[in-house]
Amino acid sequence: MDRRTSDGRTRRGATGLALFSLGLGSAQVGAPGAVARLVGADDSPTSRLVTRWACGVRELAAGLGVGSSSAPGPWLWARVAGDVVDLALLGTVAARHPARRTRTLAAAAAVLGVAAADVATARRATRGGLRSDELSVQAAITVNRPVAEVFDFWHDLTNLPRFMAHLEDVTLLGSDRSRWTAKAPAGIEVTWEAEITAHTAEELIAWRSVEGSAVATTGRVRFQPAPGDRGTEVHVAIEYRPPAGRLGSTVAKLFGESPDQQIHDDLRRFKQVLETGEVVLSDGSPEGTTASRQLRQRPAQPLSPSS
Repeated sequence: MDRRTSDGRTRRGATGLALFSLGLGSAQVGAPGAVARLVGADDSPTSRLVTRWACGVRELAAGLGVGSSSAPGPWLWARVAGDVVDLALLGTVAARHPARRTRTLAAAAAVLGVAAADVATARRATRGGLRSDELSVQAAITVNRPVAEVFDFWHDLTNLPRFMAHLEDVTLLGSDRSRWTAKAPAGIEVTWEAEITAHTAEELIAWRSVEGSAVATTGRVRFQPAPGDRGTEVHVAIEYRPPAGRLGSTVAKLFGESPDQQIHDDLRRFKQVLETGEVVLSDGSPEGTTASRQLRQRPAQPLSPSS
């Protein structure tokens, strides 16, 4: 199972558990006596108090936490702890009211089933570092140049800043490692190291940031002959997850307000460099107008994957 499929499964599981918590918590807070009777307990002031505050409010808090958090792992583990509390309370009910033990055991079985789902989802969320701010963008373009030429140009990573607007510099360090420097708003620079993880001549280049980098990112680009002898199809997929805090906010801005549009613009510039040897700037281009080798044109429009 690939990372995106796993993350999608985890998010769906977390959303389902959040909705379950909100529904159960609402019932426990709104009708604590009925819930107490349902599990075999007495409808007494004490059982209502426990059902409403020890169970209902806790469920509502967990549901809101799981549903709204960008990193739901801790909230999911809080649900697991709540399941343990519920099983202990049901054990007390079964001991005090043996005549109603069938209802209590049925409730305990339901709690065990939910607890299994809580543990499985919490483990996936924690192990995968699930975050809602993880960025994944994909784009494709056709370049009217031979596959070998297109591949060789990208394979020299120092060429990337020529068409990737957010990159200032890529320095080769040897042993398939490189140092990337990106510009961010307010003149801030972010630097990280990356390593090549896969390389197939004229077919594939894949890379990822090394452990401990300021930017957790992976990328891959595939090259294949375009139909009708029209050059080379270039397919790019980039994923990154910014760190928490102020640095994370800065890193998130590297790709602008529309990451999908930016990667399409980067590929448009890549196509221009390969086909004409220069980047054609639009009237509103953020790169500026000082480079004498660059031309101007009317504002560029988004490219379709087949352009």
